[in-house]
Amino acid sequence: QPDLVEGVLVHGRGVGTNHSLILRHTPGIGCQEGFYRTSSGKCSPCNCNGNANRCLDGSGICVDCQRNTTGQHCEQCPDGFIGDVVRGVPTFCQPCPCPLPALANFAVSCYRKSGGVRCVCKENYAGPSCERCAPGYYGNPLLIGSTCKKCDCSGNSDPNLIFEDCDEVTGQCRNCLRNTTGFKCERCAPGYYGDARFAKNCTECNCGGRMCDSQTGECLADSPEVSTGCDKCIWDLTDDIRLAVLAIDESKSTLLSISTGVAAQKRLNDLNLTTTHLQAAMSKKKNHAVLWTIQADDAADEMNDLLREAATLDEQGNEASSKGLLIQRETMETNNRATQLVQQLSNMRDNIQEISSKMKYYAIQQELSPEEIAQKLSAAEEMLKEIKRRKPFTNQRQLADEEENAAEELLQQVEEFHERYNDTRSLVSDVLEQLSEQDVKLSDLEEALDQALDYVIQTEDINKENTASLQRREKQHEKIKEQIDEVNDILLSATTILAGPQKVNSELSEVIKNVSGFYAEIDGAKKELQEKLANLSLFDDDLVEKAMHHAHNLRRLADELDRNLYGVDTNGLVQRAINASNVYENIASYIEEANKAALLALNTTNRVNDAAVGIDTQIIYHKGKSEELLNRAMKLQRAADDSNDLTIADTSQHVNGTLARMNTLRSQLMRAITKMQSAEPVEARERLEQAKVKTAEAVSATMMVTQATTPMDENVRLWSQNLQDFQHSSAAYDSAVHSAGDAVKKLTEVFPQLLDKLRRVEQKAPANNISSSIQRIRELIAQTRSVASKVQVSMMFGGQSAVEVNPKINVEELKSFTSMSLYIKFQKDNPQLAASPDRFILYLGNKNAKNYIGLAIKNDNLVYIYNLGGQDVEIPLDAKPVSTWPSYFSIIKIERIGRHGKMFLTVPSLSSTAEEKFIKKGEVLGPDSLLNLEPENAIFYVGGVPPDFKLPPSLNLPGFIGCLELATLNDDVISLYNFKQVYNIDTTTSPPCARNKLAFTQSRAVSYFFDGSGYALARNIERRGRFSQVTRFDIEVRTPTDNGLILLMINGSMFFSLEMHNGFLYLRYDFGFSTGPVLLEDSMKKAQINDAKFHEISIIYHNSKKMILVVDRRHIKSVDNERTAMPFTDIYIGGAPAEILHSSISSHLAGSIGFKGCMKGFQFQKKDFNLLEEPGTLGISYGCPEDSLISRKAYFNGESFIASSQKVSLFSEFEGGFNFRTLQPNGLLFYYSEGSDVLSISMDRGAVVLNASGIKIQSPDRNYNDGKNHFIITSVTPERYELTVDDKKQSKKNPSKDRAGKSPDSIKKFYFGGSPLRTQQANFTGCISNAYFTRLDREVEVEDFQQYSEKVQTSLYGCPVESPPVALLHKKGKNSSKAKGNRNKKPSTGLKKLYQEVNMQRDPQCHLPMNPKATKHAYQFGGTANSRQEFDHIPKDFSQRAHFSISLKTHSSHGMIFYVSDQKETNFMALFVAHGRLIFVFNVGHQKIRIKSQEKYNDGLWHNVIFIRGKNIGRLIIDGLRVLEEPFSGDANSWQVTEPLYIGGVAPGKAVKNIQINSVYSFSGCLSNLQLNGRSVTSASQTFSVTPCFEGPSEAGTYFSSEGGYVVLDESFSLGLKFEVVFEIRPRSSSGILLHGHSVNGEYLNMHMRNGQVTVKLNNGIRDFSTSVTLKQSLCDGRWHRIAVIRDANVVQLDVDSEVNHVVGPLNPKATDHREPVFIGGVPESLLTASLTTRNSFIGCIRNFMIDEKPVSFSKAALVSGAVSINTCPAA
Repeated sequence: QPDLVEGVLVHGRGVGTNHSLILRHTPGIGCQEGFYRTSSGKCSPCNCNGNANRCLDGSGICVDCQRNTTGQHCEQCPDGFIGDVVRGVPTFCQPCPCPLPALANFAVSCYRKSGGVRCVCKENYAGPSCERCAPGYYGNPLLIGSTCKKCDCSGNSDPNLIFEDCDEVTGQCRNCLRNTTGFKCERCAPGYYGDARFAKNCTECNCGGRMCDSQTGECLADSPEVSTGCDKCIWDLTDDIRLAVLAIDESKSTLLSISTGVAAQKRLNDLNLTTTHLQAAMSKKKNHAVLWTIQADDAADEMNDLLREAATLDEQGNEASSKGLLIQRETMETNNRATQLVQQLSNMRDNIQEISSKMKYYAIQQELSPEEIAQKLSAAEEMLKEIKRRKPFTNQRQLADEEENAAEELLQQVEEFHERYNDTRSLVSDVLEQLSEQDVKLSDLEEALDQALDYVIQTEDINKENTASLQRREKQHEKIKEQIDEVNDILLSATTILAGPQKVNSELSEVIKNVSGFYAEIDGAKKELQEKLANLSLFDDDLVEKAMHHAHNLRRLADELDRNLYGVDTNGLVQRAINASNVYENIASYIEEANKAALLALNTTNRVNDAAVGIDTQIIYHKGKSEELLNRAMKLQRAADDSNDLTIADTSQHVNGTLARMNTLRSQLMRAITKMQSAEPVEARERLEQAKVKTAEAVSATMMVTQATTPMDENVRLWSQNLQDFQHSSAAYDSAVHSAGDAVKKLTEVFPQLLDKLRRVEQKAPANNISSSIQRIRELIAQTRSVASKVQVSMMFGGQSAVEVNPKINVEELKSFTSMSLYIKFQKDNPQLAASPDRFILYLGNKNAKNYIGLAIKNDNLVYIYNLGGQDVEIPLDAKPVSTWPSYFSIIKIERIGRHGKMFLTVPSLSSTAEEKFIKKGEVLGPDSLLNLEPENAIFYVGGVPPDFKLPPSLNLPGFIGCLELATLNDDVISLYNFKQVYNIDTTTSPPCARNKLAFTQSRAVSYFFDGSGYALARNIERRGRFSQVTRFDIEVRTPTDNGLILLMINGSMFFSLEMHNGFLYLRYDFGFSTGPVLLEDSMKKAQINDAKFHEISIIYHNSKKMILVVDRRHIKSVDNERTAMPFTDIYIGGAPAEILHSSISSHLAGSIGFKGCMKGFQFQKKDFNLLEEPGTLGISYGCPEDSLISRKAYFNGESFIASSQKVSLFSEFEGGFNFRTLQPNGLLFYYSEGSDVLSISMDRGAVVLNASGIKIQSPDRNYNDGKNHFIITSVTPERYELTVDDKKQSKKNPSKDRAGKSPDSIKKFYFGGSPLRTQQANFTGCISNAYFTRLDREVEVEDFQQYSEKVQTSLYGCPVESPPVALLHKKGKNSSKAKGNRNKKPSTGLKKLYQEVNMQRDPQCHLPMNPKATKHAYQFGGTANSRQEFDHIPKDFSQRAHFSISLKTHSSHGMIFYVSDQKETNFMALFVAHGRLIFVFNVGHQKIRIKSQEKYNDGLWHNVIFIRGKNIGRLIIDGLRVLEEPFSGDANSWQVTEPLYIGGVAPGKAVKNIQINSVYSFSGCLSNLQLNGRSVTSASQTFSVTPCFEGPSEAGTYFSSEGGYVVLDESFSLGLKFEVVFEIRPRSSSGILLHGHSVNGEYLNMHMRNGQVTVKLNNGIRDFSTSVTLKQSLCDGRWHRIAVIRDANVVQLDVDSEVNHVVGPLNPKATDHREPVFIGGVPESLLTASLTTRNSFIGCIRNFMIDEKPVSFSKAALVSGAVSINTCPAA
């Protein structure tokens, strides 16, 4: 052959014995099958791994891959298939067994691992073999033909779940919500109607408990009553049928598992896998044979052909053998299944026989006749027939038939395989010999690999153990080092703490010395009071005459003062603010001098004046009515003239009636005038003339008041005369001064209240408490100060004038941050200013001229000067010389943050709204950063200083010439009129300057600022609009605070309140509804109000029955109520007087906090109100200062933090600082990370720690958790890290100098108060304020936390951290408590619990707060005869000195308050109530000393009582006014008592020997502030039926407090084998124990709630069994719910409202009744079994408790332990 060259012999599959050659390309000749043409033209064999015969020319890519393979060379398995080898190229691929190959394969892919197959399931499937449906899908993947489908619950399942919740096999929905039911929650539940699928508006039927149409809601007819006579029989039969159904279900499941053939299919699959492994082995051998064939000669080729044929026969034989084994195993498996089926059928027969025997047993037990038995059998057969006819059984039968047919087909295939197996069996022997040799070698290799793998695993385990051991030892080493450091620190702090008690000891000795002096003073005061009382009694006969005469004198003085005040212009009103502010400084001195007769006369005058005003009001009212009727008559007359003749008579009659009524009213008016004119008969005038002589002493007693008002009178007259010639043409001046006049007028409303309160102080009535009266005086004075602070009028300074201002702020708040703004205007034409232009403006600092800030004019520049203890810092505003300032007001703001200072100047324009702004900065060069002002030495001078004060050199300049007006100091509005002293202020030469309106911002002109202490009152709001079918209130608010009162209306017990609670709106109102108050709350938190932005709030009352809340024109919520009109006339805005906030409505308010922020646009019925023009407004001002809306302070509760993302680089040049305040020793204050580098500031055991990239700097002091403000400054430079705490600096070198100077442009996140990241420190508990740090994108300024992007559980207003009491600081760890509940918690958690109590923490599932509103540190006793607290600690010197004080409040006429005695009760001391009087009794030897009050104190008011047993005298002091004492003689050393001290009551049997029986029982009322020898007595060792002293309404019931407690019933009640318990509950927590009974043999009954589900769990000596009920509505919704438990042997039924469930437990033939104690509301921990999941006590109220229809009285219980209030339950 001419063209054939260099051929190579190859073996080709399927070519028999022929040889073929690789051929070069010959034109017209192609490559043979199994070859492809390369790019060079050669024919090369296809590389298809034996799975394809063709491949593409040029690329060699295989075509038509066989055996389920894919890929360019048929080397892969497609998705859903798996190869026959673990590694390498598969010979063939088969479907994934997920769970069944080919028939039910639901895998995307699968792979082999650890000898098994792992499946990657499709979306709808789950499980290792995709054998079940994924969550949210249902079906049975193991059933051939079945798939997983998505759950369809019509959108009515739990929205908190990711998938809809349905049964994973049937698809039936679980837990249908929104009052729905059905297989797919597609219809409304029974008792509800509506559209459950689309509208989702299932509404409760309003049919009085009857059913209604599920679509329309139409009430249906009552269902016939069902007889309950055979309930027990039906229960028994139902249980038998249920057991039969269970047996049938078990048999059905067994049959289904047999018929499906899944296991057989799996075993067949395993055999197929074994066969494929054999095929793989043969394939490898075949490849070796191919290689040998290539290298052999022609003879070897023939031998290879024979071997290939043998290999083929071997393979066929192997397949046949495998299939034969498969047949044999399948046959055995089928036989075993059949045997099992026979056994199960036998079991089923036994079950049927057992059912039959039970039926006979119950027939005998129930004494049933044969006819009844036959009747019940027929009913049961009918039920079974119905069960058979059910559709699900039909479907299962059809599936079983299909499975049977498939099994028969499979059996036929197996028989065919068996025939082939017999044909090829003769060829197997030779193949098996070779395979056995290979198998032995593979086995040896596998054993060696397994042994090596074991060695590797053992080595890894040993290495891991060694590593863990090393880490543990390293941690132990570090812990030991930390403990050593901690011990050293404790030793140091112990030394420091020991110094404290020494100091306290010395102070106590001084106090003891002073006490004797106090007693002497009290004795002297007693004599003086008695003398004064005797003098006052001389005037009792003619007190009315004295009062009338003195009233005339006071009226004359008042009229004269009125004329003097109102006779001047508006500037005179400004002076009234000065005089009013001076008056209250001398109030304290007038209290003791004012006489009772004079004050009563003033009161009488006020009543006479009020009567005259009332008559005037009536006259005006009747006159107006008459005119109104006359106008109506005239209108009717005109209408009559136009009407037709038919209506003339009617109209004339109506007019005549109207005229008659008008004449009647005129006659009434004339009678009223005549009565008024005869109001002073001659006899009264004579009595007044006689009273002139008798009231001489009363008039002289008022001389001090007259002397105080005389200078005011003279000043007013002088200023009035000076201002008569003064005229000013500026309208702006008039409007500005007019606003001051309006504000100052409010002062006249304050002082009558003040004087009335002082009169009550002087009265001798014992019910009045001096301390509360003085507190009210202080409140009024503070309110007056607040009013004075709002006077927005300037003062003119002439160079010699000065004002000392009351700064109205805690100087601690000025330490790290100070900000002040003011208005300034120069009097440029003053010649003094031209001669000496440098002038002083203000000074705020210490009297010693150290640590201060100031303003001055120097060298034609405004200069800001501050000193922090070192050198002065002067910041001159040289960009705008003072000589270029305009002749009207400009605005100045000075600011200091740490050592950084800044000054702002804003110059407005008269011609436009444009403003010029100038800024200048400076900073302290030294380390000082705090303005340390001393509270007793801090002064604030404006405009000048008094001659005796020496200014620092930098501010020692002549006084200011011009006008000044203060605006704000930090967050507070401040005014010059809130001053302490004024110097040389003369209105003749220095009238206030007119303020041009351009000096105000636009917001100031329309907004009102509330500082939390004032309020606006709009009286008679119907003068602007009427309550109608649609009543509407509108207001806009802007605030950063969490809580505050916005609107309040009151009429008796009816009220309407709109509040802000935790940043969201809270509306509560009661217009006299029968169901009580209605709550409308933004519970979904749709509109947050406290984001420092204006929000428009609208309240719409529609048709007198629907209240609608709208915020920013978006509907928030609405609620319906009884049809009732609004019964109000007045409305309070932004707050209310204290007496209203603390009245009977206080229990309905979320809080009693005034609003702080801005308001505008208040409207009623779309009519505007100017709040400052309303006469009842007090303590608000125009404007909305931005500084007051910045949130510079944040409170963190230990689980909160705030975060912001800004351009910062804290590892280059950086400085930052902030204030903090805490009582906790540990917490994360600041956190920042940049890659792996972390910078944090934290508290560690009371010290401050800076951690910068592993470099730690710790403060030397560890007492920064003292509840005081501390300031931190952190500085990072390329050279050092620095930490400064309160001017104490620590520093370390910066090892990372190469990083300095790198300023990343990316935005970084930093955290205050904690971090969501996992850090070593817990989050901070306390306050952080006035934070600042250097940023890359803006200047240094204080951080506004309101602008932070993340705020988690953080309050941006207020700081509830308080300094701990001294007793806690010096006695920490002592007086440990054994009491249950929260009293014996560690001190570190005490503060957190305090905040939870203050904030009335709620269970998230509950409507009512966990802790009702209660008086702080007060406890309520009573309800049981032995309600009490017991205290174990008695001081050693008790026999020498027993000095007790306590506060009490009661309505009870008898009861024990305090008792202590020895064991035999020979020596004792007691305080008790008898017939409403307080009695203090103790023994001296065999003699009883008894001190009894004359007045009764069971008036429901708080009284302070001190009772003392001294060495030779006993004292009883009540309210500080009544001192009763009894001397005695005896040996005090012989008087000894033993613990415990009893408070509120005594133990049973105690005190009967010494006290009358009525007073031995427990005191019913509240006690607080118990002190023994000057120290508070807390931490009771035991508590019995004592709760917090609740405020607000109450109702009948027993209350179980959150502090824990329980009631043990007496022996007359027990829970045996048969009982019925019924009671009602109103929980405040969703979990807790309701009832528990326990016997000595381990049997128990427990009823508890857990997350709103009620469960009854029993053990009857056989095993535990239980039943539960879950209501559709919340069990914790604030309403009463009825619970019933019925037990009859082993059957227990639980009813909760209308929901019922029951359980049948095992029968105990040996069961007996046990009379064991029954616990209600809780149970001691030792009696609870481990199987009970809920161990908490119940929190809430229980009432109407009945056992077997007998009422149970808890007041007669065997024991009431803990915080349980019997018979009284808080209603809110």
